[in-house]
Amino acid sequence: MQRRRFLQNLTGATASALALDTLSAYASAGADELMKHRIADISYTNVQLTWPRFVGKNARRDIHGHGPKITVCMLTTDQGAKGWGQPNGRLDDARMAYLKGKRVGELFQTAVGVTDPQALAVDVPLHDLAGVILKQPVYQLLGKQKPNAARPTLTKCYSGMIYFDELEPKAGKVNTMAKGMDQLLDNCAHDYKLGYRQFKLKIGRGNMWMPRDAGVQRDVEVTKLVAKTFPDCEILVDGNDGFTVDTMIAYLKGIDGIPLFWLEEPFAETVSDYRKLRDWMKANQVKTLLADGEYEPDQTLLMDLAQQKLIDVHISDIMGYGFTPWRKLIPQLQRMGIQASPHAFGELTKSYYTVQLTAGLGNTVTIEGVPCTSDDIDFGDYRIVDGKFVPPTTPGFGMKLLKTT
Repeated sequence: MQRRRFLQNLTGATASALALDTLSAYASAGADELMKHRIADISYTNVQLTWPRFVGKNARRDIHGHGPKITVCMLTTDQGAKGWGQPNGRLDDARMAYLKGKRVGELFQTAVGVTDPQALAVDVPLHDLAGVILKQPVYQLLGKQKPNAARPTLTKCYSGMIYFDELEPKAGKVNTMAKGMDQLLDNCAHDYKLGYRQFKLKIGRGNMWMPRDAGVQRDVEVTKLVAKTFPDCEILVDGNDGFTVDTMIAYLKGIDGIPLFWLEEPFAETVSDYRKLRDWMKANQVKTLLADGEYEPDQTLLMDLAQQKLIDVHISDIMGYGFTPWRKLIPQLQRMGIQASPHAFGELTKSYYTVQLTAGLGNTVTIEGVPCTSDDIDFGDYRIVDGKFVPPTTPGFGMKLLKTT
């Protein structure tokens, strides 16, 4: 996700592009109102997110635990308007001093998002603040080009919380295989009750936690079991780069007859390996979307894979890549015939940022859901209806920060 590297690279051509955007964006909707507000205060606080259950291993990492503590940033204007959200890193003292006193309209325009490179660290908070000032949800700010910007684009969503649950201890004792599989199905059932009709299953047990062949076989068994138990749900799988081309083909042979909605990050992405996989899938009439771009993404390589139609879905992290850059990327992908699905695991806030991005711009095939609760955040009126995320109509991102210190 490489947030620091991303911010450091926002110079030269990127800065020039933002400057050009600024010149054309002053005529965008709400510009006059945004110019009335100056940034008076910038503050940070930490908030705790709690997952509904213990989250275990994937192909590359050990246990994930019970939920992260994240940093959020609050922007307050001289008119008393407040906007908040996750930052792309903290502002240093110099940039903090630079931004204070700036008019919101000098930093942000509805047509493009953030227009000043030094404000990209507070990209999401600025979007929230603009929505609050203009009394519009973020998706409506983004969707001005649509005939009816007040009508959001709705998109499927999946639970991204199904890990190697059968491998984890329960109540101080190691699960038997049967109890472990029951636990995995219980976790799916929990998320089903929340409204999810897609499950993303972690696969790649043979990369670190089991002998390779046995791990592939377990991945096959888990996929078959979930597909059989939840026949009205779509299955996505995520290898977290834990496979080779050969072991991925072995897995796909093992689940023959079970359709996959998508296959994510089967191995470290290269043109040659993806071409081998594509060729095999085409020869064997295996139809599934190939998604990549989460782990340490090389954006040049990803665009090369997309242009050669070796991947179908671009999944760089919503915060790691940045909200404003994603606004620019989605239309580019659409012109290429590639869909989006920004990575959001770990933090429900990121899922909801993606809901707003998608509701305004579309071209997102599905959205990663991360069930969680927090005593520090009111997540607002986001809902799952017919297996799709529905955003609230409240201003900004529609969430309230309950913790202020």
